[in-house]
Amino acid sequence: MADFFINGNWVGAKQGGTREIRCPANGSLVAEVAEGTREDTEAAIAAARNAFDNGPWPGTPAAERGDALLRAADLLVQRKDAFARAESLDTGKRLVESELDMDDITACFRYFGKLAGNDAGRVVDTGNPDAFSRIVYEPVGVCGLITPWNYPLLQTVWKVAPALAAGNTFVLKPSELTPHTSILLMRLLSDAGVPDGVANLVLGAGGEVGAPLSEHPDVDLVSFTGGLATGKVIAASAAATVKKVALELGGKNPNVVFADADFETAVDYAITAIFLHSGQVCSAGARLIVQEGIHDAFVDEIVRRAELIRLGGPFDPDAETGPLISAQHREKVEKYVATAIEEGAVLRTGGKRPEGERFAGGYYYLPTVLDGVRQGSTAVTDESFGPVLTVETFTDEDDAVRIANDTHYGLAGAVFTDDASRAQRVANRLRHGTIWINDFHPYLPQAEWGGFKQSGFGRELGPSGLAEYQEAKHIYQNLRPVPPKWFSGEQG
Repeated sequence: MADFFINGNWVGAKQGGTREIRCPANGSLVAEVAEGTREDTEAAIAAARNAFDNGPWPGTPAAERGDALLRAADLLVQRKDAFARAESLDTGKRLVESELDMDDITACFRYFGKLAGNDAGRVVDTGNPDAFSRIVYEPVGVCGLITPWNYPLLQTVWKVAPALAAGNTFVLKPSELTPHTSILLMRLLSDAGVPDGVANLVLGAGGEVGAPLSEHPDVDLVSFTGGLATGKVIAASAAATVKKVALELGGKNPNVVFADADFETAVDYAITAIFLHSGQVCSAGARLIVQEGIHDAFVDEIVRRAELIRLGGPFDPDAETGPLISAQHREKVEKYVATAIEEGAVLRTGGKRPEGERFAGGYYYLPTVLDGVRQGSTAVTDESFGPVLTVETFTDEDDAVRIANDTHYGLAGAVFTDDASRAQRVANRLRHGTIWINDFHPYLPQAEWGGFKQSGFGRELGPSGLAEYQEAKHIYQNLRPVPPKWFSGEQG
């Protein structure tokens, strides 16, 4: 089966490997796809290297590269239904969520399509009328792009769009669990006019297919979104060739609620912050940090609403959230909850699989609330990446900030309060890459996204997201060169 896209051609795995892709909602077979090895990735790297060194794309005017991205956006609008359906079958998420993702992806293509031709560099004042100096921005080269399973196409395009806008070539390795929208993306980019060899796709497990992207000397940059442990391995591997690295490694994100916040609004956002997509969101508000005076009423209401959340498959019109991605991931969440309870957390609701025949074939887990968690416990320090909300309390503003920053992650966080001054003070003191005030989850293509501390480094989206895929070059020109006569022997 020809599922790899290398040098403009659809090819199969060199060793003939295959993998079954099953829908997490019911275990049904979605498709069988090619499963690669290191050999396949090395072939894709060679194609990308040749396309960068000898092909037209890096030298194509930036505005024309941007036009290709704008065409890709238009094509995605036309093919939205097919992309959204493929995304939902692979991930198990509700179709309406996948459709919204496609709209966000279209906006990302359009943002970088318009940004591509807008940066002509800058002129530097040399203080010398006989010299001219300028800074130009050039593509990094061959980019290895490794993307996760929770938002397969969204996270992919956050990397692909700026990489192409800057003039790079790339090899994409999506999660082995969710490959289908990446396959569709290669067809879309080709139809949008991206030349052969610029966009390459390989499929397979990270240890086999993904590893060469961080190790190979012909790869100039590796960008990875995923788990902390894998991110550390990638950073260490990339160090051997001193390639550029960008990492987005998830978070343990605090949602700080002050007593003066609008109760209904704060509760509703707290529910959405953690239970959207069954908590499989890197920026999920998994840590509720609520002021002592409202703790009991606030948590009671969250528990009540969590028990009303309707689970179901991607095409169930009554479903409000879906399954976890796999049986293995559900087992990980179950162990996380069991450990939290052993360490003293109070299980208020959930903590088990839903009952009923309609859930038997899928990987469902009930929305779960753990109250009374202690700082330093695994429930606070570790990321469950599931529908599990932990609850902590605070006394005053300083206490809230201290607790919210007490994590080795630093991706995102939120503060809910009716005091505008307090909101700004707390937002300024939180050590996280994105802070929402009286909101949770929105992002903008034009605003940078990324983490502090062990949530990674580098930024996606915004002007900085484009800069990740560029190298700055200083060009200095002497307009009236004469012999410098620094050394006496040259004066002859």
